[in-house]
Amino acid sequence: MPRSIIIDTDPGQDDALAILLALGSPDALEVIGITAVAGNVPLALTSRNVRVICELAGRRDITVCAGADRPLLRPLVTAEHVHGKTGLDGADLPEPTMPLDPRHGVDFIIETLMTRAAGTVTLCPLGPLTNIAMALIREPRIASRIKEIVLMGGGCFEGGNITPAAEFNIFVDPHAAKVVFGAGVPITMMSLDVTHKALTSRSRVASIKAIGSKVSDAAAGWLDFFERFDVQKYGSEGGPLHDPCVIAWLIRPELFSGRRCNVEIETVSELTMGMTVIDWWGVTERPKNAHVLGDVDADGFFALIAQAISRL
Repeated sequence: MPRSIIIDTDPGQDDALAILLALGSPDALEVIGITAVAGNVPLALTSRNVRVICELAGRRDITVCAGADRPLLRPLVTAEHVHGKTGLDGADLPEPTMPLDPRHGVDFIIETLMTRAAGTVTLCPLGPLTNIAMALIREPRIASRIKEIVLMGGGCFEGGNITPAAEFNIFVDPHAAKVVFGAGVPITMMSLDVTHKALTSRSRVASIKAIGSKVSDAAAGWLDFFERFDVQKYGSEGGPLHDPCVIAWLIRPELFSGRRCNVEIETVSELTMGMTVIDWWGVTERPKNAHVLGDVDADGFFALIAQAISRL
């Protein structure tokens, strides 16, 4: 039976690939709905981009809700320098015509968790954790009803990608991350340590483009655009495909490895704001509150994405 998920996202080319992977894997995943949050680009664009992706995948039936338009306490930081002015630069796709659901994304998350059987819905945040934290604050009873939160964010040995200490998603709303990691919900965390091993390469992008569909052409275009930033920055052979790791882990967890750790979020120091302080070596007595993944079979991961795209 497919696992029921809500994707919370700020697309982003890598978010787009994650959504396509989920929608192209119906045997494994039931996408109940997708909530948009401000992050890579402002909310007006992220809520547009979710619908662009759903329409590309032929899934106008998916419930899409707009959520928080700014972090809990800090001004919004965006990443057009990585993702382009639309957030989805790299593929020329029409403006979406499917409507946004009138509900606020936070209301949708709360309603879904309170009406579905406890322990049956997994939350998949691919961007800043504002919507998830707001839901937990507004309706604390949902914490015990969430099956698991599988998120992309943070880093340990790789440091940060927006500051020396902080990964972008956590840095944008560190106070929301602190709420989520302190909520007592089972968490699996895709850190930069694992996503930086899931690198696009010429051959991997070519294998997606070779599928020869409208979806694969868009996906290849997004990958080509997105990777230029990280290739330039890291000198790597391709760009890290962060967000699809969340979805891939739900479908094929055996592709990944990691360990349970304590993870705390820095919210006071301006120097290390948004840092995920991960006790990888168990040097504190703090309780282990997250399953932190650090390695991936990259070839298996990209094969999974190509299979899903070929089904759409």
